[in-house]
Amino acid sequence: MKYVNLKEKAVALFSEARFISRIHNEAEYEQALELMDELIEDYDRYLPLIEVLSVAIEKWEDESEEFSEFNRRIEALDDGVAILRTLMDQYHLKADDLKTELGSKSLVSMILNGTRNLTRDHIQALSERFKISPSVFFHKA
Repeated sequence: MKYVNLKEKAVALFSEARFISRIHNEAEYEQALELMDELIEDYDRYLPLIEVLSVAIEKWEDESEEFSEFNRRIEALDDGVAILRTLMDQYHLKADDLKTELGSKSLVSMILNGTRNLTRDHIQALSERFKISPSVFFHKA
């Protein structure tokens, strides 16, 4: 099989949007997020490109100074609290927004600062609300 045509298309694609394979700055990160939003509209059709772009976005978020403080905070937390904080950030929630799943605002605050633990009931309620598996709240070795 001759790959000349494929190689030419790849060079053209990455020349036009080099951020697809590696993000180099904040502007490219923003472009990557915009493109991802568009690709997800037709997920099945664009899955291969989504997979490549998601690796570039994840690498940027793991290594960028912009995310370093957030990443340090998450690493310092136990896995359940890290997941809870991530969900709260993603959905722009405050402690008061989780009363149904966790209890009072003060209990939510205690869980977030590590003085109280998530219970089995808390994890079940959060899993149902966010439609995720309860296993994401536990450490993966």
